[in-house]
Amino acid sequence: MSENQKDCQCVTTLCRGVRGATTVEANTREAILKSTRQLLALIIRRNGIETKDIASAIFTVTRDLDAEFPALAARQMGWLDVPLLCGYEVEVPGSLKSCVRILLHWNTNRSQTDIHHVYIHDAIALRPDLSKLPPVDWRELEEWISQQMATRDPK
Repeated sequence: MSENQKDCQCVTTLCRGVRGATTVEANTREAILKSTRQLLALIIRRNGIETKDIASAIFTVTRDLDAEFPALAARQMGWLDVPLLCGYEVEVPGSLKSCVRILLHWNTNRSQTDIHHVYIHDAIALRPDLSKLPPVDWRELEEWISQQMATRDPK
């Protein structure tokens, strides 16, 4: 063991997964971005996530959503240095349509049981056991999102 390791009072930071899903009202650019921003905002706020602690994020959509990349919503919210990836969700007969799913990889000291996953709108059906959110003031949430977008680098 090196001298630095002996003196180090290290705090272990783990990479945890944070899941979420939402449904989109229409296959339009604005509908996809709005729904994705809402979902991201709720995930961030419920967990106290800071952008600097996000290792990466994966976004998937069902095949009926192709008007925009949902990851653009994260860029709009200032996630300029976070690696993002979009893809299609596996198409299973009878599965939920018009759905955006997110998997964030978050560097945190929290245990997996202390993480709040967020499922909203019709996506609640995917994980009803994880869908117990406090009431959401959608107008206040949209104001918060607007503030986040206004303070970020517009690139």
